[in-house]
This record gives sequence, structure tokens and C-alpha cells, in this order.
Amino acid sequence: MLDTIKTAETPEGVELKLTCVSFYSRSVAWLIDTLIHGVIIILLLFILPRLGDFGMGLLFIVMFFLSWLYPVFFEIYFQGQTPGKKAMKIQVLQIDGTMVSWGASLIRNLLRTVDFLPFFYALGVMTMLMSKDFRRLGDLVANTIVVYKRDLKDKAFLDQEFVGIYTPEITLSGKEQQTIISYAERFEYFSPERAEELALLAVPLMDKLPSQSIHLTEKAPTEFENPASERLLGIANYLMGRR
Repeated sequence: MLDTIKTAETPEGVELKLTCVSFYSRSVAWLIDTLIHGVIIILLLFILPRLGDFGMGLLFIVMFFLSWLYPVFFEIYFQGQTPGKKAMKIQVLQIDGTMVSWGASLIRNLLRTVDFLPFFYALGVMTMLMSKDFRRLGDLVANTIVVYKRDLKDKAFLDQEFVGIYTPEITLSGKEQQTIISYAERFEYFSPERAEELALLAVPLMDKLPSQSIHLTEKAPTEFENPASERLLGIANYLMGRR
């Protein structure tokens, strides 16, 4: 696989090393998703026609969803990964390394029809092979990139002996949860001052900071120098299921 490293600067000013995905990995992911489409449609062909006109109408709706909205749904709600991409451990991101947006996902997937021209994704393949980042036409227009998914490292979180597990006091959207986890993932690259400054932007999560840490270990709590950072990392621990 001919993969390259791309450097992306995050809004916090941190440089990320992203490994771009080659034609081979993307093709295998596409094949897996196509097989899933086929299995679903075959199963529905045995069931829905029995419902008459209603069943056939429902079948066409499902086929439309699978063709146009299936990848958009997974890219938005599953961190840029369709089942095929998840199997290959790759994901779609914005070119700056942030999570893909609704608009970008819609554009890149609608332009699959152009990538398909003149036959069987010929234009898309040619575009990827000519791009150093292996971006097809849809990626170029939507300003997205397909990269290998970086595993979240435990060292990005402070040890639970010093940082507790905080339950968010408000309901967090999917994007907010992703942002908090991303903060924890990049925490080791921040200076203490920068980490605290960024954590304080998480209003209203930082409105009521405790004077002392809430620890979930046998050790006695000690004063934490950066309470906003601790709170946000604790919430990240909660979101990661460490409870």
C-alpha cells in the first residue's frame, strides 16, 4: 500500500500526523459496504413484496437510503466510519483533522456519481492515483481526507489516581463528546497553561469547579493545580466508559 503522512494543524495549534489511505484499503472498505447493501436488499426482496404496493414502495425507499444516505449516516454518527471503513480501521476527516461535517459528507458522497464516470469509478481511481493524499474528486470538492484511524492512547488521560471520573451535568451532543475526547487525546501535547485555557472554554461544564479533586481511588484527594483540565479529563474518562 502506498500510504503517505499528512500533517494537519488543529484549531488548538497542535500538529497531527495523519496516515493517508491508499486505493487498496479504500477499495476493500467499499467492497465490504457494497456486500452489506446487497445482503440487506436480498433479504428485503424476500419480505417486502409480500406487503404489496406498500412493501415495494418501502423497498425503493430503503434502496435510496442505502445508495445515498448510508455512508453519510455512518460518517456523521460513527466518527467518519462506515462498517467497511471500520473493518479496515480507516475514517473520513476534514482536511484539518477534525470530524467530517454534514455538508462535507453529503458533498463527497453525492459526487460518487461523478467519480463513477465513465465506468466503475474510473475517474475516481484516476483522481486518487494522481493525488498525493489519495483523495478522489468528492474528497477534493468536500475538503475531506480518508486516513487510518488513530487509536486513543491511555497515556493521553491523566492516571485515575489523580483524575476522577466526572459525570457531565448537562446533556452533551455527539460533536461535543467527540471534542472532549479529542481534547484528552491531545492533552499530552499541551502546556499546562494552554490545557487549562482550552478547558475553560467548555462552558457551562466549567461553571462550577470544585475546590478539590473528586478522586475515585483509595488515595486521599489532593489539591489539583488545574481544576478545569482535571474536570474535562474526568468527563472524557466518563465518556470513554471508565466507570
